[in-house]
Amino acid sequence: MSDKVSNDKLVLTKKFKGEDGHKTFSIRVKDEMVERLDKLAAKTNRSRNDLINVLLDFALDHSEVE
Repeated sequence: MSDKVSNDKLVLTKKFKGEDGHKTFSIRVKDEMVERLDKLAAKTNRSRNDLINVLLDFALDHSEVE
């Protein structure tokens, strides 16, 4: 299963554990953001880390500099 963009929304598929290959770094986010991430992570069977990677990838692919 792979994630896809539909009508300007990122459609997430459920994920099963088993992949890696990431670099670790830390960021600061507001409590409300953590709550939103945790709810979405629970709905998609993804870790918070995996979900953040998917969302960052989507944001980078859909960003432009003026």
